[in-house]
Amino acid sequence: MDFQNVVEICGSLLDGAGVLIILGGAAISTALVIARIIQQKGPVYRAYRQYLGRSILLGLEFLVAADIIRTVAVTPTLDSVAVLAAIILIRTFLSFSLELEITGRWPWQTQKTPSAETDPTLGT
Repeated sequence: MDFQNVVEICGSLLDGAGVLIILGGAAISTALVIARIIQQKGPVYRAYRQYLGRSILLGLEFLVAADIIRTVAVTPTLDSVAVLAAIILIRTFLSFSLELEITGRWPWQTQKTPSAETDPTLGT
């Protein structure tokens, strides 16, 4: 087995981990929200969005890492690097948008906004 095969396998494993994180996060988020509904802790919509958004963010990080590994190590052509740059730009925009939805602030802002985990009255 040569280096390119090993790197391709590692990239595929990271892709799989990213997908599993997103799917697992969706399942766990749903379970947490169902538990909140059963315990009658108030509205759950915002809490569900925050839980789900966090799992999507983490999954996206794994997917970006897999793309970087495969592009840089396996096919370092100008075309593949340009495609990688476009993918990273799109995923970065998605990450920033999700961060804004989850926390109510941009990643570079330091003022904290209450989240569904710190303020159970949020959820509307």
